[in-house]
Amino acid sequence: MRRLRLARPELLLPLTAFGLTLVVFLLTPTWADVELSSFDVYNTLQILARLGPLALALGLTMIAGEFDLSVVGTYALGGMLTVQLGQDDWRVGLLAAVGTGAAIGLVQGALIAGLRLPSMPVTLATYIALLGLTSALSDGLTKTYSNIDVTLWVDQPVLTVFSPRSLITLGLFALAALLLAGSRWGRELRAIGGDRRASRVAGVRVGRLLVATFAASGALSGLGGALLSFSLGSANPDPGVQPLILAAAAALLGGVSLAGGRGAPLGLLAGILAVALLAEVATVAALPSYVTQLFYAALLGVIVVVDAPDLHAGVTRLRTHLRPPPVPPAEETP
Repeated sequence: MRRLRLARPELLLPLTAFGLTLVVFLLTPTWADVELSSFDVYNTLQILARLGPLALALGLTMIAGEFDLSVVGTYALGGMLTVQLGQDDWRVGLLAAVGTGAAIGLVQGALIAGLRLPSMPVTLATYIALLGLTSALSDGLTKTYSNIDVTLWVDQPVLTVFSPRSLITLGLFALAALLLAGSRWGRELRAIGGDRRASRVAGVRVGRLLVATFAASGALSGLGGALLSFSLGSANPDPGVQPLILAAAAALLGGVSLAGGRGAPLGLLAGILAVALLAEVATVAALPSYVTQLFYAALLGVIVVVDAPDLHAGVTRLRTHLRPPPVPPAEETP
């Protein structure tokens, strides 16, 4: 039974991804003329803090069988609202980012659940609209955050390798893990991702659950944008598509299925740590950006092949075919 549990994709894939990237990270001094230090661990966790809320937001909707492309738009808008409204009081900017993100998620979830619309075109339209709104609010310019005390606080070292920003991100994953493991929401979220029709028959309130999940996704994205703006001391109206690509890669490496019904926050955490470790390896070894992209592509390719259902079925058939026939028991002689 223990072996079967460890072989489950939502456990095997994140452990494999994190283990491989950790080995690459630890062996960096053997193939690159560099030395690792505690700062490299700190920087890895800072990358986690930058991408973690996005990966968690996207991963939750993927578990439900949806895909929230608007997370990067909410991320950008949250950061811009934080800078423009939180100059005098950082709490105002933070609440504006999280509240706006949650409201955007509520509207999207209501449209998707109420009208039974596919999530990708709806969230893609929202993503484009949010980027336009963010650019309009900032006149297309990067805006500076003048509260230097907050900027210094969110990134100050804690226990050498952590920062308040990375600790907040780790706390978000821990909270999501507790909620999904110990509440009805987690079971029903996987249920609607695996078989939505059967979930409705079983009495699961699919619409309400989808609305809550998209609201959580929006709030997490807005919070991630706010924390990034605090850290950088500025807000960029267009963060590009790279955060979305890396968040999706982290979710897949974390054992979340594109078909829905599978995944866990701790697996997502392992996936985003794998992405962060690869990014730090590229930084430490001064590798060109295309090498990092090839790393991500190769790792994703290995994971996708390992997770292929037809491959699993083929291996099972091959084992059955190669297994020697059972030897009949010898007859007793009188």
